[in-house]
Amino acid sequence: MNAGAKAMASSGAGQADAYYCEMPSDPCAIVMFGASGDLARRKLLPALYDLAWHACLAPRFRLLGFARTAMSDGDFRRRGEESLPKGEAAGGGAQGERREEFLKNLRYFAGDYADPGAYSRLAERLAELDREGGLGGNRLFYLATPPEVYPKIVEQLGRAGLARPASEKSWTRIIVEKPFGHDLESAQALNRQVLEVFSEPQVYRIDHYLGKETVQNLLVFRFGNGIFEPLWNRNYIDHVQITAAERLGVEKRADFYESAGALRDMVQSHMLQLTSLVAMEAPARFDATSVRNEKIKVLQSVRPFMAETIAKEAVRGQYGAGEVNGAPAPGYRAEPRVRGDSTTETFVALKLHVDNWRWSGVPFYLRTGKRLAKAKTEITVQFKQAPQKVFRGEQPEPNSLVIGIQPREGISLSFGAKPPGPAMAMRSVTMDFEYQSTFGGASRDAYATLINDCIRGDATLFDRADSVEAAWAIIEPLLRGWESEAPPSFPNYAAGSEGPARAEELIAADGRAWRGLSAK
Repeated sequence: MNAGAKAMASSGAGQADAYYCEMPSDPCAIVMFGASGDLARRKLLPALYDLAWHACLAPRFRLLGFARTAMSDGDFRRRGEESLPKGEAAGGGAQGERREEFLKNLRYFAGDYADPGAYSRLAERLAELDREGGLGGNRLFYLATPPEVYPKIVEQLGRAGLARPASEKSWTRIIVEKPFGHDLESAQALNRQVLEVFSEPQVYRIDHYLGKETVQNLLVFRFGNGIFEPLWNRNYIDHVQITAAERLGVEKRADFYESAGALRDMVQSHMLQLTSLVAMEAPARFDATSVRNEKIKVLQSVRPFMAETIAKEAVRGQYGAGEVNGAPAPGYRAEPRVRGDSTTETFVALKLHVDNWRWSGVPFYLRTGKRLAKAKTEITVQFKQAPQKVFRGEQPEPNSLVIGIQPREGISLSFGAKPPGPAMAMRSVTMDFEYQSTFGGASRDAYATLINDCIRGDATLFDRADSVEAAWAIIEPLLRGWESEAPPSFPNYAAGSEGPARAEELIAADGRAWRGLSAK
């Protein structure tokens, strides 16, 4: 173990580093397309630095940034250094040494994404890096560009012979960022284009939600414990709520958001991923094939939306002016680069039916939106009431299990208990597991987890082609239905509220209520 790795093996006063890797990944060249962009700066470079800091990257890795912007290796390193964490987050006293060690592995390549000549030069540069760093021909291509550029890059990688491993002992993989398509037809077309060049095991379609520690913890919670799985079915569960609420507006993403909206941006990917993790059957073993096979069964079991059910089981909204954190907040149509008459939805609430033996009759309520009262992503599993009231006093709330994903990471279980006093009464109480207080330290960034898995060849937390298409098939009728009819009178909820009144009506029609955004 070198001095840097030894420094990383512990944190604080002898405290073990949960993210330290005993075995570094294979040496490899990482080609980051779109290296001059916002995603690379905010997420990818810090994630790779995190992996290097915790000895997860091989010491002999090389990161080659590829973008249209002209700059030298030194310029790219300086830009890269500006994006890395500073102070204690960067590793305290070892900061300078580790940053230099990381930055010396950064290189830059300027070229046009559609230029065949650029890819011939790229092949030569990669061969040079292989010889220089002893990388063994292992290559990871990361598409961090706008989605419309994906087909060009994939096609040119194939033409340049870069999509196939350099030898029998090396590997080549590609990470494709969301959004993977704009609708079912475009997703199918993109899958065809990618799979004409790469084989399915080489393709890693990334959804950063699946890299979050608490999302992965959901799998351990369900299938690593014997007490909840017997209750995880229609006999004991009344309904499931999945909420992904944001306080922020569109920020600097208006150009993308105007063409996407909440249904494409959040429901098709993040929300349906969480649904499949909650509802899936136990895999035969914990590997990529088994887990992904069970997840797609859930998506294929979701009852299709019909023209006559859309109005009753789907709600869309757009925020207007309001107040967030005590400060005035503009409406969506007043945001920079948003059309003044925009009909893009910033809120979606859905009622899903999973038509299989485990979940028949158990509704799944999904809710996501921007500029809501609280930023919170959580899953609530509400159990059925006790069949008979035998204690005095008000009937307590039904037992519920709340899995917090962000910002609060943890699990809460509510149940009835007797408060002090002579009366044999009941009151709802909560038993909490807090991820940070139990395990200490901060959670690893989701991108670091997923990039690490990809380099190590573990596709468990990545989407497969059929899963992407199954998710698009679920929302396709909604997309077409909403496109063919006039939208509600937008805006229909105020910034800082809990969303449109129609969303409350959707769940109230079944005699249920959303778990409030002001709740813990």
